[in-house]
Amino acid sequence: MHEYTIAQKIIDDAKRNGEVKSITVEVGDLAHLSTRETKEILEKLTDWKVVVIRKQALVTCKCGYFGEPKILIHSHDNTIYECPKCGFSLPEPIKGRHIKLKEVEIED
Repeated sequence: MHEYTIAQKIIDDAKRNGEVKSITVEVGDLAHLSTRETKEILEKLTDWKVVVIRKQALVTCKCGYFGEPKILIHSHDNTIYECPKCGFSLPEPIKGRHIKLKEVEIED
């Protein structure tokens, strides 16, 4: 049920700006929720226009690789990824792990 907690935090942050009309949210490839899940839960809990932007993940690996990870599974609260160069299952994420409220459009 953490998706509701994540969504509620985004909703509360957006409401601090006034009467919300629409929001834009950035979702990293390695975030707890997928772009689809994030959009669905926010649309379920609000009557706002919800735009979700995918943020590409970047990792660094002990083999020297720096770039996008190979995502094997991205299901609800479970993302399994590896280095596409050597197959190491724990490359260090550099970006793409977060869900961020990027823009809020308020009523005039």
